[in-house]
Amino acid sequence: MNLKERAKKLKTDIPALFLALKDKDTPCLAKVLAGITVAYALSPIDLIPDFIPVLGYLDDIILLPMLVALTVKLIPNQVLEKSRKQAEGMWQNGKPKKWYYALPILSVWLLIIVLILKAIIR
Repeated sequence: MNLKERAKKLKTDIPALFLALKDKDTPCLAKVLAGITVAYALSPIDLIPDFIPVLGYLDDIILLPMLVALTVKLIPNQVLEKSRKQAEGMWQNGKPKKWYYALPILSVWLLIIVLILKAIIR
C-alpha cells in the first residue's frame, strides 16, 4: 500500500473510529483510545505546533497514524467493518473542527507550563 492509499484509509478510519466509539460491542480500552484518537484528529490545536520546524509535522505524520493503527487493532473486526461502512462519505466536506476537541491538548500544554514554572520558582 503506497502513501497516498494509506492517507486515504486514514481519512476514512477516523470517522469509523468515531462511530466505533459509540458501539456497545467495542471494548472499554478501545473506546478510550478511540476517544483520544478522534479528539486529537479533530482538534484544531496540535500537540506540537506546526510552526516548529520538522517536529511540528511529525505528530501529523507519525503520531496520528500510530494512534489510529493501535485503536484499529483493539476494535473487533465486525465492529470496525460495520463502522467503516457507516462512515463512508460521512465527512465529505472536510472534518469538523470543534474547539472543545482542543481542550485535552490545551490541558497538556497548561500542565507543561505549570511544571516549568514550578521548576523555575524553586
